[in-house]
Amino acid sequence: MVIQAAVVGASGYAGGEVVRLLDEHPGFEVAYLGAHSQAGLSLSSAHPQLREGGRLFGSNEAEAVPDVDIAFLGLPHGASATAGLALVERGIKVVDLGSDFRMDTPERYEDAYGTPHPQPSALSDWEYGLPELFRERIIGADAVASPGCYPTATLLAIAPLLAGGLIEPAGIVINALSGVSGAGRSARDDLMFGAVDEGVRAYGVTSHRHRPEIEMGIELSSKHEVAVTFTPHLVPMQRGILATSTARVTAGVTGSELSGALSDYYKNEPFVDVIDEPPQTRWVVGSNRALITAFFDERTGTAIVLSAIDNLIKGAAGQAVQAANLMLGLTETAGLSTSGWMP
Repeated sequence: MVIQAAVVGASGYAGGEVVRLLDEHPGFEVAYLGAHSQAGLSLSSAHPQLREGGRLFGSNEAEAVPDVDIAFLGLPHGASATAGLALVERGIKVVDLGSDFRMDTPERYEDAYGTPHPQPSALSDWEYGLPELFRERIIGADAVASPGCYPTATLLAIAPLLAGGLIEPAGIVINALSGVSGAGRSARDDLMFGAVDEGVRAYGVTSHRHRPEIEMGIELSSKHEVAVTFTPHLVPMQRGILATSTARVTAGVTGSELSGALSDYYKNEPFVDVIDEPPQTRWVVGSNRALITAFFDERTGTAIVLSAIDNLIKGAAGQAVQAANLMLGLTETAGLSTSGWMP
């Protein structure tokens, strides 16, 4: 049986990657493509790299989506709350790649986004879609909120160490570097080539919306309440995230224990590899793979945990397809690559 899928917001970077992955997936058929300003245009107008470019975009409105088995929402912040609920009410499974249902409480949502949630009573109906940490909640679920790219990279690195009692929950510092595609496809002066090339800059210092999401993921997975320091940086490359997280180790913990704990935790995970050297973003681009390594600074008693992902795949489209596989009873790895594009 072929599963019929809709991709709403298919003209964006993440939406286009969902289309690419589903087109190559043995179990899915893309039955509907939604877009906003490009509705009525062909797929090739937004994604000339994709096959069957003559397929036309329809509207992003929920009522325009046919009765498919599952819908992927690649919509901007605030745009998927109404559509997501409407599709779920019709019996369509939904994976939301946006931010509208990621938070577990209305208070945390408002902390992240500065406004009240439009449908606060619905937040508890959505599962947080990071399979390596919350797989059992995702299996068979009807509504999944796919994590943000920065939280994905960070949580995969430090959540197992916190859950295992190897690092202290107080004083965690996260510095992360992201490619420009993480900001989305909208034209902005600060994302033009001349504004990005030959420079690196921090942004959202002390106020980035992914900080509350990171804290939520840590609390849900390790039962520790935390207040992290998170600073993202924009670097002049298209895609990829490298996150460096530092934390005090608990008394008596050694460097080999840090690496051993991560290796044990991920030994049966197909998309996470624990390696001995600092990972590079170029090694994961194009794949649903995460590379993680841990170092121990004995002089300061600090764990330094590095993780690299492709922000558009493991940080967005690939992780959404991974969750969809679990929701629909498919092989979790179906349609997803563990090999990057670059040497």
